[in-house]
Amino acid sequence: MTDVIVVGGGPAGLGAALFTAKNGLETKVFDTDGTWMHKAHLFNYLGIESIDGTEFMEEARAQVEGFGAEIHDEEVTGAANFDDHFLVETDENDYEADYLVLATGTDRTLAKDLGCELTDRAVVDVDVTMETSVESLYATGAMGRVEEWQAQIAAGDGAAAGLNILSDVKGEKFHDFDTPEDAA
Repeated sequence: MTDVIVVGGGPAGLGAALFTAKNGLETKVFDTDGTWMHKAHLFNYLGIESIDGTEFMEEARAQVEGFGAEIHDEEVTGAANFDDHFLVETDENDYEADYLVLATGTDRTLAKDLGCELTDRAVVDVDVTMETSVESLYATGAMGRVEEWQAQIAAGDGAAAGLNILSDVKGEKFHDFDTPEDAA
């Protein structure tokens, strides 16, 4: 069984996968690379002066894979919630994980199928850590926001989910804080 499955490989999904994979959790990302980012050009992303959306996605994917996450070019066709894990289905296979992160933009179908509560504005109801009303299930980016589709916001939502998963696994508040010595 995998520790974390992320459905969606835009900034929100990759933001979650970056933290979980970097910190030792087996992480699988399912994405068919249909993100809106391919239509974007980033001038408003912290630390980046200017980058084409497709180039940004290629670099983000490479970074996440470099930390050990597996990226599967498979469309998720269904998901189920069991008492102690999640099942994710694709046409190719079924996968199980302890934690599930949904990062499917405005497509909230899986969240609804898994029993997530929605707000009165029809977005997934999440707390500050991006956890939904279903334990160990997270919804990031546009799933939990009304028309706030900025890459930087989405990546931050993914990071919040990833860090909360790590805190849960480790049994204490986890901070991913690197120092210059870590980069040596």
